Amino acid sequence: MHIIVCIKQVPDSAQIRVHPVTNTIMRQGVPTIINPYDLVALEEALRLRDRLGGSVTVLTMGPPTAEDSLRKALTFGADRAVLLTDRYFAGSDTLATSYALAHAIKKVAEMWGEPDIVFTGKQTIDGDTAQVGPGIAKRLKLNQLTYVSAIKELDMDSRTLTVERRAEGGVQVLKTRLPVLITVLEGINEMRRGTMEAALNAARAQVTIWNATDAGIPELTLCGLRGSPTVVKKVFAPGARTEKAHQIETKGLSPAEIAEAALAEIFQRQPAVEADVMRNAESI
Repeated sequence: MHIIVCIKQVPDSAQIRVHPVTNTIMRQGVPTIINPYDLVALEEALRLRDRLGGSVTVLTMGPPTAEDSLRKALTFGADRAVLLTDRYFAGSDTLATSYALAHAIKKVAEMWGEPDIVFTGKQTIDGDTAQVGPGIAKRLKLNQLTYVSAIKELDMDSRTLTVERRAEGGVQVLKTRLPVLITVLEGINEMRRGTMEAALNAARAQVTIWNATDAGIPELTLCGLRGSPTVVKKVFAPGARTEKAHQIETKGLSPAEIAEAALAEIFQRQPAVEADVMRNAESI
């Protein structure tokens, strides 16, 4: 079994600042991390490999410094890492990113075998679009399962996969055939601690580095800014809220009375909310 995990090196969102004059993100001095949702995907891939055998390839597109994130993934136990880096990729939006990654996955398949599963996180913390995973699946004509909350069964003999998928109003149980692309939700596992042996191997490992030509990308005009129809008009930090929290006196009240008092306060301040609640209650 061959599993590919797409990860992204992102700025640590807890330390991002917005310039007060230009309203642009200030990236200088901001540390980078592996997108947290991608770590969940990586752990899920490693668990499947540990149980059923095979190999895990980690793939990312980014600047040369993204090699650090790949080596971090290797310390967790990934078998190999591929960095897709080229000036042609600068400024890529989700459409251009999925185009480049899809061709890189084809190249990975030529070298190490067709992937049975491609994993991504549900989204990235810098873009929050959740579009790259489905975009890759569309380009590679893979079955796709998004917002997966649990992998219930993987049968390599019949090449079928059963998962639970979080959906509005409940949980769906879906079964599909391999190959498949899966985007996973947060909280479905806990990232392992890498072993000392894996850390030493990661330090010595040879990260495969491809430019656009190496990855076999045929149309460079579909990469980077030239291939990105998305235009960011403005970035701004939300203003501080001037309204203070309102405290409700709950001394001597039962839990039911506290809840009733809180709802009464909310409905008084937000009449539209009360109307929506009553309308929904009538439709049940």
